[in-house]
Amino acid sequence: MGNAILKLMEPRSIAVIGASTDPKKTAGRPIAYLQKHHFKGKIYPVNPRAEEIAGLKCYPDIGSLPETPDVAIIMVGTDKALSAVQELSQLGTPAAIVLTSGFAEHGPEGLKKQEELIAAAGAMRILGPNTIGMVNVTDDIPLSPSSALEMDEFPKGGVSVVSQSGGILGSLLSRAAASGLGLSKLVSTSNEADLGMADFVDYLTDDPSTKVIVLYLESIRHPERFRAAALRARQAGKPIVVYKVGKSEAGIKAAVSHTGALAGSDKMYDALFKQTGIIRANKFSDFLDIPAALSSGRVLKGKRVAILTSTGGAGTLVADSLGEWGFETPAPDEKTAERLRALQPGDQAVLDRNPIDVTLAGLQPDLLRGAIGALLDSPSYDALILILGSSSLSMPDLMAGAVRDCMQSSDKPVIAYVSPHAPIAGALMTKLGVPAFSQPESCSVALSSMLHASGLRGGIAETGSVASIPDGLDIASLHGSLNEYQAKNLFSAFGIPGVREVVVDAANPNLEVLKDLGDKCVLKILSNEITHKTEVGGVALNVPIADISSRLNEMAAEVKIKSGETIKEFLVQEMATGGLEFMVGMHQDPLGTAILVGMGGVTAELFKDTSMRLISPGKALSKEEVLEMMQELKTWPLLNGYRGRAQCDVNALVKAIVQFSEMVAALGERLIECEINPIFVFAQGQGVKAADGIAVLN
Repeated sequence: MGNAILKLMEPRSIAVIGASTDPKKTAGRPIAYLQKHHFKGKIYPVNPRAEEIAGLKCYPDIGSLPETPDVAIIMVGTDKALSAVQELSQLGTPAAIVLTSGFAEHGPEGLKKQEELIAAAGAMRILGPNTIGMVNVTDDIPLSPSSALEMDEFPKGGVSVVSQSGGILGSLLSRAAASGLGLSKLVSTSNEADLGMADFVDYLTDDPSTKVIVLYLESIRHPERFRAAALRARQAGKPIVVYKVGKSEAGIKAAVSHTGALAGSDKMYDALFKQTGIIRANKFSDFLDIPAALSSGRVLKGKRVAILTSTGGAGTLVADSLGEWGFETPAPDEKTAERLRALQPGDQAVLDRNPIDVTLAGLQPDLLRGAIGALLDSPSYDALILILGSSSLSMPDLMAGAVRDCMQSSDKPVIAYVSPHAPIAGALMTKLGVPAFSQPESCSVALSSMLHASGLRGGIAETGSVASIPDGLDIASLHGSLNEYQAKNLFSAFGIPGVREVVVDAANPNLEVLKDLGDKCVLKILSNEITHKTEVGGVALNVPIADISSRLNEMAAEVKIKSGETIKEFLVQEMATGGLEFMVGMHQDPLGTAILVGMGGVTAELFKDTSMRLISPGKALSKEEVLEMMQELKTWPLLNGYRGRAQCDVNALVKAIVQFSEMVAALGERLIECEINPIFVFAQGQGVKAADGIAVLN
């Protein structure tokens, strides 16, 4: 962790540049909030037109400050901000928060000013510009003018938030306070001219007060730094929850390969999050619900859930939602059922099935304690959901008291579904360490995120080997869009086997060279310009060898009509039969380079059954990563022997995909697009063969 970031987050002295004498104005609020929340360090207002602000001595300029502050808040105009940053840097100030706008968010001129700002900062670290600042809730240090800081007391806890949107920060602070969720640190990174997401993920990984890291993300500006920081947080056991805005696929450019159409920027983010163990909140309502569940610190070890309800209908709603998310709600085992029945003689309560319903019995403290204790002790359940109905409105302490008495005896996760009309009861449960939700679906999302987080404790998969160019491969001679034969020769150089094939001259075909390909073959045009051959009539299957000569002429004529291209060469291939069609491709965007795998053939874009992983620069995927990708596919059972079907040679396919990723990593920026589709996967022990391919190099 950098010392400057530590000073920024935990300062002992603060200079406020451009402080206002009016605490209601934006420039007056930071000092007002520092005083309101009892900041224990020194505050130095800087304003040439005031001698005193909020009872503090005011300094006319930065040069007049009695000491070098740990951090400065800058709230002056754009040009003055530049000179203030330079003066503070020369003074040796470790970090500055630039609230001033008018930089990169305002286009090319603003970007130029932002570059000047960073140059002026020198060694001093900058948060912003155009930021709303940060709040160290743990230590009562608000360095922000956000009106959300009007609250009298911060809700303290273990959830820290880093947001690229300033407005969201205040919203989350207010929502957390209302729900009883405790926070640790909140940071608005905004323009990220200097300090960005990765820097604060690193800081929060080392911060003992932070248990869960929450990110509101618009884009990742430094993917490799972000990835390294996220993996470090995972190794430290600190889950990261991300809400990523901008899911739209609009604007993705058309590509010559299927991969380009099947990838897309949002799927690249999904791949990055999956590889780094990040939990993605798909709805904004999940953005605090998931951290609330994770901040309890309890580990979910399985999918069996007990539901204890005081309102029957809600129990069914929650059970239905759990079922949709893959959770189980089994009836109590006999020993647990006996213990439950003993709590309530008679038939007022339904205590030996799940949901366990105490609606008719009423909210009796002893009954609740006994039921909660029995369910937490039961070997049949991994978690407990408590449902607080309308009765909790008048008696919010009753269920809370019963929970408090039982929580110490078990480490199983306990969450609550609370009536939307009982926020006090919900906040009370959350403060007890029992996350409370007002939607049945939120309970399922919460438990799913806890299960995901528990799965991350097994460590991180090994990355593959460092990629290299094979001896004898003349990469310099390859450029532009390769034809299929050239592309497969490139694949072969990296160890990926292809089908047997022969290049035939259209003007003078030598059919003698085809005799080893079998009685029937595949006929294709060979072109550097036409990549989707099927669409122009450039592929024919099951062509008898004797008919090749006539079919050449027919195909050339059809392709000429449909594309305007004159075909000079053809490719004649053996007919690959009995294999499963797979595909592997690469995709590049600002996040990096990804390998995509899925079921292949002409229907690849129709089914869109794919999985992606980003590769580290210069490194191939590992066998473990590739196998994991394949097992994520809906069609994985087809490879693995579905309903008596012969098991495919998965090991050969894994090896080929690893070699493909090595090729992509070794060629680096020279490779613009690349895909094998299809690659046939044959029965166990019979290997794989690349039957078609695309490669475009610069």
